[in-house]
Amino acid sequence: MSDWSVLSSVAERVAHLRNLVPPSVRTIAVSKTVPSSLMREAYAAGIRDFGESRLQEAILKQQELADLSDIAWHFIGHLQSNKAKQALQHFQWIHSVDSLAIAQRLDLLAAELQVSPQICLQVKLKPDPNKFGWTAPELLEQLPLLQPLQHLRIQGLMTILPLGLSPAEQLETFQSVRDLAQTIRQHPDTPLPLTELSMGMSSDYALAVRAGTTMIRPGRILFGERKEIALSQPAQPSDSDPA
Repeated sequence: MSDWSVLSSVAERVAHLRNLVPPSVRTIAVSKTVPSSLMREAYAAGIRDFGESRLQEAILKQQELADLSDIAWHFIGHLQSNKAKQALQHFQWIHSVDSLAIAQRLDLLAAELQVSPQICLQVKLKPDPNKFGWTAPELLEQLPLLQPLQHLRIQGLMTILPLGLSPAEQLETFQSVRDLAQTIRQHPDTPLPLTELSMGMSSDYALAVRAGTTMIRPGRILFGERKEIALSQPAQPSDSDPA
């Protein structure tokens, strides 16, 4: 992995990452706990996609950055059912749709709000008690119930790897997610047009790129180590992307 510590500015880090990642791969800058001032620096360096996992924090920053009208906001944290409506109102993308129940809830609310969010289905292909998501057999079994959800644009799969995997295991898992997406695209009865793979964070994005990801979610390598930002109320707990 490159030595990011020698790069002093967000602009330098964004430029360095662009030299390492194919232009076809979309960079979702994970900006949770990052102040809007640093997000402006990333925007000035060309970043247009930002990933957040805490709704209250994200809504505050969206207000602070309202003049940057071409930002695409991506929700990447565990989504509780009672927060689903807010997520639809404030995010164009939801990467962390991790169960049939939340997918059906989002579809119902999207119909009421007259929106068509782009979503990824979160999968968990290795056991991890700290992560949410479908196993491969669960997702394949529930395809007939996902396909009729007409108000969601199901674009792809998302995964967060468990801690402690070797590089070989990380690559193998990313490849398994890629292969699962292909299996679903080619399903004879209930195919879904999955064109996106949301895989890879600061520590493993290079392996995700090797496996064919279309979106990476780096945070620390762009913004440095996180510091909690003060909010008027405690942020909701979430299965958030460590980035």
